[in-house]
Amino acid sequence: MQLYLIRHPAPQVAAGICYGRTDLPLAADVAAAAARIAPQLPPQLAVYTSPLQRCRRLAEALHPAPRSDERLQEMHFGEWELQPWHLVQRAALDGWAADPLGYRPPLGESVAELQARVHDFVTEARREGVERAVLVTHAGVIKVIVGQVRGLPARQWMALQFAYESVIEATLG
Repeated sequence: MQLYLIRHPAPQVAAGICYGRTDLPLAADVAAAAARIAPQLPPQLAVYTSPLQRCRRLAEALHPAPRSDERLQEMHFGEWELQPWHLVQRAALDGWAADPLGYRPPLGESVAELQARVHDFVTEARREGVERAVLVTHAGVIKVIVGQVRGLPARQWMALQFAYESVIEATLG
């Protein structure tokens, strides 16, 4: 399966703020982002998108009928959402560092839960016969897929960085 993973354009949020599942608007014009990204994609591929507007709006600019899928949303940071990272309790961050896959922010989800839903999406897409597709999604989802492709341990794939509007080609065996 060949996937073209697109990280959404920059959202309208201050630097240093934790956001994941929060449905933030885009900081700039989506048409300009789509014009930069479209030439990097093969024509006529199915487009799947996170339902969050920072992804959905780009997907709609790239394809007349993108398919929205909840499993492509960013990790839910629960009570940390929209909080400055420096105000998140040190003990909570230490807990996450000690157990990066299993730790769950209060009222949020763990990285293992993010990983499971992304793998569920990929498994279902394969079962439906998808061979090539575009996913307009978030850094966390991209990290899970790229980590799987590269065979990286969790701590390594969790540390990967992807710029806004980046297009990453990933081939899953």
